Amino acid sequence: MKTIKADEVTGGDLLLDVRTHGEFGYESIEGSQCDPLQGLDAAAWAAKLDGSRRCVVVCQGGVRASQAAEKLEAAGAKNIAVLECGINGWKSAGKPCLRGKRWVLPLDRQVRIAMGLLVVAGVGFGALVNPAWYALAGFVGAGMIFAGITNFCPLAILVGRMPWNEPDAGTGATCCSGGSKTCCGAEDK
Repeated sequence: MKTIKADEVTGGDLLLDVRTHGEFGYESIEGSQCDPLQGLDAAAWAAKLDGSRRCVVVCQGGVRASQAAEKLEAAGAKNIAVLECGINGWKSAGKPCLRGKRWVLPLDRQVRIAMGLLVVAGVGFGALVNPAWYALAGFVGAGMIFAGITNFCPLAILVGRMPWNEPDAGTGATCCSGGSKTCCGAEDK
């Protein structure tokens, strides 16, 4: 799978953003199309993409875009590239983005918050209510190991389907220019 830097993206490229609708509604690259990884129909996209136009897959830091590109290529899509470091890399290169009125945390941060809350709840209830609650913290830890090894996180799929990550009709967008100096999954300003 090919990766490209933000400076290599051209006006002739099709930009496919695979972040959640909430993330896309908050911040996106002008002209990009949103089709979240959780529901991405790779076969339908492969039928649309004849290879004459490069499809650049975008996410927050590059992980979901890589997964989507693998799915697209497996379905027969041609001329697929992943935007290196995702929208974080785009902003780091000083490229403009569209900003919506609604603020949504990137999905990876939402998942880390959910995991932290579950661990704290398991330990807290284990100490105060019943030691069996410690199993919740162990289950979350095992889930983190599984996600790290397989690069598949069921909790991310669940969190990605939460109402705040769904499309929001009427969300306006204005042009802004990113100034973040972070890349590849690092935190934004």
